[in-house]
Amino acid sequence: MGVLSSFFTNFATMEFRTIVNIPHPEFEIQPCEKILFVGSCFADNIGKRFEEEKFRTTINPFGVMYNPVSILHTVMKKEGESFDTAVLTLGTNHVYIEKATGTVVDNCQKRPQNLFEERVLTVEQCTEALRGVVAALRKGNPNTKIILTVSPIRYAKYGYHESQLSKATLLLASHQLITEQQGRIYYFPAYEIVNDELRDYRFYKADMLHPNEQAVDYIWERFVEVSFSKEAKKFLESWRPIKEAFGHKPFNPESEEYKHFLQKTREKAEKLKLEYPDLEL
Repeated sequence: MGVLSSFFTNFATMEFRTIVNIPHPEFEIQPCEKILFVGSCFADNIGKRFEEEKFRTTINPFGVMYNPVSILHTVMKKEGESFDTAVLTLGTNHVYIEKATGTVVDNCQKRPQNLFEERVLTVEQCTEALRGVVAALRKGNPNTKIILTVSPIRYAKYGYHESQLSKATLLLASHQLITEQQGRIYYFPAYEIVNDELRDYRFYKADMLHPNEQAVDYIWERFVEVSFSKEAKKFLESWRPIKEAFGHKPFNPESEEYKHFLQKTREKAEKLKLEYPDLEL
């Protein structure tokens, strides 16, 4: 029995997954901040979570941008606008060059494929584009908090090895920029969380490439854990029952009971707004 008891004690303490250690940034995100999200469709997914939690979000205002140069194009179009925080999600180092102009296009706009040439950016080219992003953001607000992530979504059309090479280039460029900025830019390891902690197909959508809602929820929880201030976490707790009440689907929306319920919910929301003036209802 002693041997069996020892076996089951050791078995119970075994870890069956690797947990990514996420360092805290040198800044904290506050309630209802004005946040810009630019990048791959993963930026859309995370940005929508912030939107639901009543942050003042701008999410890919000119469409999804997968590579650092296209992200730079978006940020330059928003140059001069002030954001509290910017979240940049890098998807790929592959770009499409318009042959007639020699410039990177963000969207081919369904024009014939023979008008474009596909190329890959080097680590230095990616880093240079990201330097431009940082400069443009800080023209609008020198104190903008900048968060870099690499999208965990694999690009099957490249082939999985080529997709990994693309991610490696983005990771190296991110590391180079963060090293240069000495703590002024924060890297959040969404790519590592999906590939190391959630390396099971139950965390993917039916295409087996895109993280599903459960995975996005988990990444959101890890992000809140390390980067939100105590006040921001307090706000989330206060907003949650109001959000759930607004999301309630009544059997009879015309009933007096539901109208009274909705009025009470609006009053709670207005009371919360007195505490958080930047809350947009």
